[in-house]
Amino acid sequence: MGGKNKQRTKGNVRPSSSGRAAEVLAREGGAIPGFVGFNTTVTSELSYVPAVHGAEEIDNLVDADFRLVLRKLSKRDIVTRLKAVQDFGAMCQERDAEEVKGVLPYWPRIYCKISVDHDRRIREATQQAFEQLVLKVRRSLAPFLKSLMGHWILSQCDTYTPAASAACQAFQAAFSPAKQPEALGFCKDEILHVLQDVLLKETADTLSDSQSVTEEEREAKYVRMLTSSLLGVKKLLSLLLQNDRATLEQRLALLVNSGKFWKYSKHKTPQVRGAFFEMLCALCEFTPELVQSEAARLCPAVLLSIDDTDPVVLPHVWEAVLHVVSTIPGCWTHANAKKGFLPKLWALLKEGGKGMAKGLHPNLMPLLSKLPQQVTDPDLDFYTTFYSAFLQGLSSERAVTSPSESAAIVTSFVECLRYCVLQNTGDEQSQEKIRSMLISQQLLPLIEKAIRNSSLQNGPLFLLVTEMLSSWEKRAGLHGEGEENNSKDVFKRLLADFWEELGLLCVRFVDDEDVDPQALEGVATLLQVMRYPERVSKKQTQKKKSVRMSLSKTEEDEKSVIPGEGVEKLAQTVNEKAFGSLQTQHFEEAVCQLAQLCLVHVNEKNSEKHLVFLSLLLQSFHTPKIFSTLLEFDENIPEDDKWTEEKNAAVRFLLKRVVVWLAEMGRSDTEHLVEMLFSSLSCCSQEETTQILNHITTMGLEWGIILQIIQRACKDPETRASCRNWLKGSILGDQLLGLTEELCKVGRSSTSSKTPTSNHSWTLISLVLSQNNNNESLIGEVYMEKMLEKLHTTLSETKSLSDAGNMEPLISFICDVASSFFSSVQDCLLLLSAEELLLTVFQLTAQDQRHTHLSESLLDKLKKVCVAGVKSLVQHCECEVSEGGFLHSAAVWVMKQLLTISLDIKSLQVLVGAVQSLVETIISVGDQASSILSQFFTLLTPSQTEWTRIRHALSPQWVKSPLLSNRHRGVCEKPSKEMWKFRDSNRLPAHLCVCAVLGRVAQTAAVLGCGQKEAPCPPFLPNLTGTVSELLYALQWCKELDYRPTVASAYRNLLAEWGLSDGLHSKIPMKSVLETLYLRSVTDGGLWSLTLENYIHTNNLAATCSGALKRLYDNPDSLFPVSLSKLSTLQVLCPLMTKEDRETLIALATAGIINWQENESVYGCLAVLLCCLNTNTPVEEEVVHAILATLMEWRNSREDWFLFSCDLSETTSEQLNLNVEMIRFLSWLVTRCPALLGGSQWDFLLCSMLAWLETASENVGSLWNPWVQLFVCENSALIVTLNQFFASSSSDVLEKLPTELAGEWKDFFVEGIYNLLLPLPVKITEAFPEPDDPVFPMAVLQSVGLALTYVPVQQLNQNSLPPRFIADQKTNLPEALQTLLNTLCPLLLFKARPLQITVHHMLEKVMPQLPECDGEGDNNKSDDDRDEPCLSPPASLMAILSTCEELCDSILAALQVGEFAVVQPLSVEYSCILAYLLAWKLLLTFFKSSPSHLRAHYAQYLKRSCSLNKLLLHLFKLMPENPICPGQGTETKESKTFFTENLLLTVDKNVGVEWELPHLACSVYYSTVQDLPAMVRLWWNSQEKRVSSVVEKFTSKYVSPVLSAQEISSVHDSTQMFDSMTVKARSAAREVIATYSVDDIYIELVIQLPQNYPLGSITVESGRRVGVAVQQWRNWMLQLSTYLTHQNGSIMEGLALWKNNVDKRFEGIEDCMICFSVIHGSNYSLPKKACRTCKKKFHSACLYKWFTSSNKSTCPLCRETFF
Repeated sequence: MGGKNKQRTKGNVRPSSSGRAAEVLAREGGAIPGFVGFNTTVTSELSYVPAVHGAEEIDNLVDADFRLVLRKLSKRDIVTRLKAVQDFGAMCQERDAEEVKGVLPYWPRIYCKISVDHDRRIREATQQAFEQLVLKVRRSLAPFLKSLMGHWILSQCDTYTPAASAACQAFQAAFSPAKQPEALGFCKDEILHVLQDVLLKETADTLSDSQSVTEEEREAKYVRMLTSSLLGVKKLLSLLLQNDRATLEQRLALLVNSGKFWKYSKHKTPQVRGAFFEMLCALCEFTPELVQSEAARLCPAVLLSIDDTDPVVLPHVWEAVLHVVSTIPGCWTHANAKKGFLPKLWALLKEGGKGMAKGLHPNLMPLLSKLPQQVTDPDLDFYTTFYSAFLQGLSSERAVTSPSESAAIVTSFVECLRYCVLQNTGDEQSQEKIRSMLISQQLLPLIEKAIRNSSLQNGPLFLLVTEMLSSWEKRAGLHGEGEENNSKDVFKRLLADFWEELGLLCVRFVDDEDVDPQALEGVATLLQVMRYPERVSKKQTQKKKSVRMSLSKTEEDEKSVIPGEGVEKLAQTVNEKAFGSLQTQHFEEAVCQLAQLCLVHVNEKNSEKHLVFLSLLLQSFHTPKIFSTLLEFDENIPEDDKWTEEKNAAVRFLLKRVVVWLAEMGRSDTEHLVEMLFSSLSCCSQEETTQILNHITTMGLEWGIILQIIQRACKDPETRASCRNWLKGSILGDQLLGLTEELCKVGRSSTSSKTPTSNHSWTLISLVLSQNNNNESLIGEVYMEKMLEKLHTTLSETKSLSDAGNMEPLISFICDVASSFFSSVQDCLLLLSAEELLLTVFQLTAQDQRHTHLSESLLDKLKKVCVAGVKSLVQHCECEVSEGGFLHSAAVWVMKQLLTISLDIKSLQVLVGAVQSLVETIISVGDQASSILSQFFTLLTPSQTEWTRIRHALSPQWVKSPLLSNRHRGVCEKPSKEMWKFRDSNRLPAHLCVCAVLGRVAQTAAVLGCGQKEAPCPPFLPNLTGTVSELLYALQWCKELDYRPTVASAYRNLLAEWGLSDGLHSKIPMKSVLETLYLRSVTDGGLWSLTLENYIHTNNLAATCSGALKRLYDNPDSLFPVSLSKLSTLQVLCPLMTKEDRETLIALATAGIINWQENESVYGCLAVLLCCLNTNTPVEEEVVHAILATLMEWRNSREDWFLFSCDLSETTSEQLNLNVEMIRFLSWLVTRCPALLGGSQWDFLLCSMLAWLETASENVGSLWNPWVQLFVCENSALIVTLNQFFASSSSDVLEKLPTELAGEWKDFFVEGIYNLLLPLPVKITEAFPEPDDPVFPMAVLQSVGLALTYVPVQQLNQNSLPPRFIADQKTNLPEALQTLLNTLCPLLLFKARPLQITVHHMLEKVMPQLPECDGEGDNNKSDDDRDEPCLSPPASLMAILSTCEELCDSILAALQVGEFAVVQPLSVEYSCILAYLLAWKLLLTFFKSSPSHLRAHYAQYLKRSCSLNKLLLHLFKLMPENPICPGQGTETKESKTFFTENLLLTVDKNVGVEWELPHLACSVYYSTVQDLPAMVRLWWNSQEKRVSSVVEKFTSKYVSPVLSAQEISSVHDSTQMFDSMTVKARSAAREVIATYSVDDIYIELVIQLPQNYPLGSITVESGRRVGVAVQQWRNWMLQLSTYLTHQNGSIMEGLALWKNNVDKRFEGIEDCMICFSVIHGSNYSLPKKACRTCKKKFHSACLYKWFTSSNKSTCPLCRETFF
């Protein structure tokens, strides 16, 4: 066999030989020996056994995949089995039929097992897989049917619906409906055998393996199998043919005879009980003989189980009850009705079916019809008990809360009552008593209860009673039908009795003063249903389900207000459906009686509820008889003469009663009276209706009542038609017009809020204006127009009122009315008054709320009204914008606002918003939008004259920026200082406003243009190019002002928000814009030229459209002779011209300059020449010589042109411009053609430059003038050019110069220049003390500052500044230097960045020289016994530092260390912090330049003043958290930081200024830790933990790596040589190794830098040592560590100090016995103070510390008193 545990070869799926032998036997003999139950013969008792042995014995010939899947089906894991079943189904679908057929012999056993699996998903999947198998194998399934069918039927009755459904589907797939009975007949014995075994033999433990399945699962499976088996018997019986049923009866008898079977009626599980009663129903239906033979057990089992009210069981019990009483004639002999059945029935009825009324009560009437006399005897008592229990059930909790339960009970009650009446129509007294009891004791109490109970009123009771009465009327012969029956009189008496008692019942309600209004409403509802039953029946949806014996059962929705009802009848008895109003006379009499009774109560008691009841009655009963009856009570009322002759009872009732009631004051609710009015009017003719309504209108009733009347009149077309004459008539029209005037008048004067009365009135106005039917207005059009005119007048007045707040309610009402009117009335804008009203609304929405005082909500309302009105207007008007119309008037008004009223930003926003909304609305309507918009745009566009006027009104301050940046050459007639000052106005110039409106309209219209065509612009807008040009002009104006006036920046932001910042030029062709701008530039120059330049630059036209630019000017000759406007245009076009064109221009300009006596525009020619030269146009030397000669000729003949030593305040801008161009030309010469200049030319150039500079220094007061500023700037630029030329030119160039020139420059000109330049910043700041003043010459400071950065140190040391000294200022500096410091240091704080940077550059040059002046330092304190000596850095610098420190304290006070302070560039705070950091940068430069002994003194001063501590705290608020240089993306190790990159402080820097402060802060911090490491370390150690951790983290990450690398590098690259000491560096290990050797002594020290250098202490470790005692060795190591830790310098300086100390030791100088060092660690002094007793010497500082800390004055060694 091969051993059990032996590993099977991979891929060998063949089973062992014993398994194969068993399979062969099974195939050959049909059963496996030793196992019972697998024989497939019909006769075998055990032929079906469902349990299988898994799939071990599956034939080899079965496909391997199938075999694997079938094997998995026997696994225990649920998921595995489920997946296997699903795979099996999929394989059956996909594989060939032959392969699938191979599985069939093994499928029945597997199916019988898994079809009853515990997991419902597996059961469902099994049936789905079975269906696929059936579809594939078809007829081949036949041999295996008998072994499958039992479980197949069980599966079709599975309690899990999806599984049952899938089994049924598989069954239908296998057999057509006609074949199904045959198939079942073929297998009936096998099926029944399976079912019987489950019902009689199996238990929970036999069906499942008790070891592997839990008890709960076993029980659940058993219950499920029982239920399925019971239902399976029913299914089998229902599907079998009659013959097959008969043959099965004997087998069924075995089942029915079993005692276990009958116990299922009391089973604890409802599903089993339900299935049991279902099966009994099937037995009664299909095997009546069998049932009758078992009647003794069947009848009690069914009839005594009616108290089983479980929702699952009850329907089946009652179905079984009906089957039993119908099928078994003597059923009551087996079950005691009086003692067993009826008491249970009464209990059920009294409890309302225990919540199962919908299932129980529809069965009661069929049951009643089948109860024999012996059960119901005596009838009267039986029926009394029966119906009383019924009514009691209505009060049960479930019936009260559930409308559907209540409806089921009521429906059943009325059906049973009708049935009983029909059964008792005889004349016998007993039957009479029964009828009487049913009406008076049962039906009427129920009606009375319903009248009091609203839920019963809404139920089906009233309709059922009406149908019953209608049926009785038919039987009484009242419907005129010739129906022959013997009981007419009985039904007549029945009806008479009913109406008599019902009448009394209603009267009892109505005649009660304290009656509940709900009860009256209930009476009215009852009568209305009786009058119009068809109205109720239409509302009620009927869903009927067939029940045996023509029974129908209604199921209502629990939530329906009027639940559906069904009238259940016996088909053979009740065969009519009674609909239509009741015909009996009693009905109308009862109504008349109630109406009279109401009138009595209204007249005598003034009862409002009776009046409401009367109104409800008249709604349904408006007949002449009713009105006549009501008038009988009014004989005593005097009649109005006008209506005396009136015949119509309804009219008379109206006038005498209803109108009087309406006129009574103080009624809160008049709706019922209005209904009564219209009920009465339905009996009147149209003329009578008009007369009566006119009469009511003029009675002065409240407007709320008139509103209700109009609303009611419009409720339906018939009523509206009858009231048309009144609605259109003059009486109502005049009244409404009067109301409108009154409302407007009251609204203007009243300050109160809305009242209900005014609300009604406004609603009324709105209703009559907006309600229309078939395009016909509700009231006369004349009155509509007048009312609108009045509303418009009122709205117009609100604009002129100073305090419109009081009118808010009024405007709100008018908005509501107008909105409703515009939205609903077509052609409403054809009325002139309507257009005026719309214009007023538009004006209110287009003005700022500060002007109109309207609230947000009201403004929103007005906007909606405006949109509705414009939509209506555009939809129904023609394409023309006619004069006087809304659009024309609106455009004219907008233009007036723009041109005459100065708007601020907010007002412009509102106005533009309103116009945009208007345009969008026009576009949204569609078809005619383009034509209308075109005309509207034309009306909004100013004429050329107006454009010019508003353009000239723009401020000329724009000139300054382009003039000083050499982008524009312009002149000014008579410039004054005031002209250049910004008027701080918040009003926008008209030009900007017009451009904004037109731009927004064009932009909005572009949407329409693009929508219709693929065009880049809306082609229908006229003169759009001109508009776009003006918009570009306005944007350029703002740009040239640098957006400094708030209105300019706000305007720019507004346009950007609207998407107009590009000026809309992309919307129209480039060529047309370019041509327009060029023409305007040539004609007007100025800002038009700059606009042209910006347009060309923005669109990159130089590269893309050079041809188009060339075509603009065609020929350079056309731009000569040069006017100012042509010059401006030339300056723009020159860089874009071809080389040939520029050469032509140079030739023309040169000719003009040389012939200067004949040419008036010499300045223009010189400017054109410079434009061409600056674009690198080649020029011949002769031309340059000729021009320079001409300039020198002017110097001799026209000296007044040169402005030497003259008052610039009186010169014109033209003269200044000429000098500027000459300076520019000379500057160009120095840069480009220095070799061409001879001695005389250099003299001319340098002397002119100096003379111009002298003029500038004498005219500082005139620097407010931009042209004077330009003159000084260009001269300073010439000085910079000369400095650069003489400093950096090559030797070849300098050799070609005149021989004396270089000497003259150094000895004479430089001194002359800087003697004039150096005082200039001081003069400027004195003349213009306010840097934010618009006339402040910042450009001059910048250019002069650039020139001053070239000042030689010698000039600074020997400056000729006016002496400036400060009292009590201690100084060792020479007077010139002290004056320089005192003059320049305060300028560090001046709020002008160029000046601050200039001063820093100049002071930085002199800082290294200052320590020399302090000599040996603080000698006064060096030998006394006090603290360590200290020395102050320069006092003027420290003074400015102190001031800045205080300012920074206040600026940064709110921030914590580590938080980054974002400072607005060039603000006051920026200037303060910049000054502070620059001062520290100077101080650190000074410190670094000091020798080490002085450095200790200065450091001590800084320590005492705590300045450094404050600096470090400030720096950690100014340095960014992540100091990466901007524009590098994400941070990496190679990223450039502010610590790795040097900071270039340039005077003229204007890009990246926002990063200057953070970078400067980082630079200062780096210098501090580099030059003052010990002090920084001391500060860090003294900080709290949070601060120290922030500092350490930042320093370690960004500073330490750079600083350590530099320290190591400086050691490596150091040129310093020591005797007897060598120093090496190891950069990778961050180590420095010092080796000291003298004679036989050899010392090696290793200095290790920490990760957080310089915050952490430097560690000193010992290397090799030879010839040194251990104690001495430790002392020296400690000394070196102390020096490196406490000295403020580099490692090399610390090592030098240590070597000096060791050298002194070897020279014989003893250590100080306090610090054990020769040289003091901080002040570098030697031990000098000796003890007179022991002669030991100590450092002064060490002794001072010793004395202060020990509080004694004894020698540290000998303890004698120290003298």
